[in-house]
Amino acid sequence: MPAEWEPHRGTWLSWPHRESSWPGNFASIPRTIAEMIRHLAPGEEVHVNVNDSVMEESARAVLAQAGVGTKNVFFHHFPTNDAWCRDHGPIFVQRTLANGNRDQMITDWGYNAWGGKYPPFDLDNEIPRLIAEKYGISRVVPGMILEGGSIDVNGTGTLLTTEACLLNPNRNPTLSKDVIEQRLRDYLGVTRILWLGDGIVGDDTDGHIDDITRFTGERSIVTVVEDDHTDANYGLLLDNLMRLEAMTDDRGEPYEIVTLPMPRPVIYEDTRLPASYANFYIGNQVVLCPGYDSERDPIAKDILQQCFPNREIVVIDCTELVWGLGAFHCLTQQWPA
Repeated sequence: MPAEWEPHRGTWLSWPHRESSWPGNFASIPRTIAEMIRHLAPGEEVHVNVNDSVMEESARAVLAQAGVGTKNVFFHHFPTNDAWCRDHGPIFVQRTLANGNRDQMITDWGYNAWGGKYPPFDLDNEIPRLIAEKYGISRVVPGMILEGGSIDVNGTGTLLTTEACLLNPNRNPTLSKDVIEQRLRDYLGVTRILWLGDGIVGDDTDGHIDDITRFTGERSIVTVVEDDHTDANYGLLLDNLMRLEAMTDDRGEPYEIVTLPMPRPVIYEDTRLPASYANFYIGNQVVLCPGYDSERDPIAKDILQQCFPNREIVVIDCTELVWGLGAFHCLTQQWPA
């Protein structure tokens, strides 16, 4: 599985339409998606799943109103239940052939809406198959529930994940940790699996890695920390940091670890939302960074700029988007070149 910063052919999205994912706050969400596309499309194709021609026209109207050209935007009438393409979209793997070209395959993992929390999810589960058939890409079914947001890879055989998510009985109750690790090795081409503990407060995915810790290079990692000792995230993020500091790479050397602050708590109707700067998305030319906090957003932007010096860091306000319990990484799935 290539790293996210490796060259993309494009990015896959599923156009938002499930208003119950943003109860009472849906109206602004398509505009936020349009802003994402406006920054991604100059550097890569953007492929958008829509339910039908009516939804496509609605999406095109939103893009036009936002001044987004559609020359590099492609719509597919692949119906979905929800917008979280990171978790229901295809996970691409590649191999280098003798002639130097790369051969590509889609791994089609099972999807059950984070342990059956938000039915129905049958349409979402069909997305990898539909994409594979559309583009004639070979597809393999590993026979295990796995969401794209629960893993992160460095592109050279190491994978980051959490015990809270992958070992949760609402995912694969009949599979042991050893079996889960072997499936990841067999189907994603990884050889090393690094386990962190729990995810942040408010994360309904049971601890997705993309809200806490991300690879920024083969041997470099960025992880969020909480400085307020009284905050509910303080202890669990400290535990993850300590685990990372004890880990070594395939050469037996410590990883280069950079810390990101957490934004101040984002509360909506007395609910703590899973706002995190770790939910950034790495495009070919830009890194989309979720914004939540006028004081801490610039700090996060500066840190990510140091991690990705050759990409523009674009901060887009996500205080309304995160009411759906996700941000940019949750909405996107990269299609490697």
